[in-house]
Amino acid sequence: MDRDALFANKLPYSFYQDADVNALAQRLLGKVLYTQIDGVVTSGVIVETEAYKGAEDKASHAYGGRLTNRTQVMFEAGGLSYVYLCYGIHHLFNVVTAPEGVPHAVLIRGVEPLLGLDVMLERRRMAVSKPNVTAGPGALAKAMGIDKALNQKDLQGEEIWIADEGIAVGSSSVVACPRVGVAYAQDHALLPWRYYIRGNRFVSKPNS
Repeated sequence: MDRDALFANKLPYSFYQDADVNALAQRLLGKVLYTQIDGVVTSGVIVETEAYKGAEDKASHAYGGRLTNRTQVMFEAGGLSYVYLCYGIHHLFNVVTAPEGVPHAVLIRGVEPLLGLDVMLERRRMAVSKPNVTAGPGALAKAMGIDKALNQKDLQGEEIWIADEGIAVGSSSVVACPRVGVAYAQDHALLPWRYYIRGNRFVSKPNS
């Protein structure tokens, strides 16, 4: 793919400014996540997301308006990356959304590989391709070379970005269910704010 084609369909800043984080998390399904690291390009269709609704969401890092060195990027205007280390093991990639001062974010939980599958397998130390190469937020980050070096990156840049490649996902194909691993959020752990494409093999934890 030539350079112009590679960057032709990036989502505009306006896409990320939507204050309805749940609607945006669903609209990200079918969009294509790209990374370019040391000249190596990988990409995958986003098939699973989770919405985190800022100050009012008990599962969010910014719950109660919590502003720290880590969460500061969440308060920026939408269109940036938020990458953090989970349990000291896995890097997780989130899309910062909403206008400045509204700390919403969408966690990308699963992608279906498009470009660079051989590179993804090498990074994951896998001999053959299986769905778990990019199913789950830690797996996809490892496969696509996402780590803290890609935190707070402009999604209009050339290191990490999301594009609309014309892949349509009908509302009837979207499953809404509770998020994963947020039991600490008590009643908010039950909110159906995880979204995925029904029947896709690269969804981390299908519910139906």
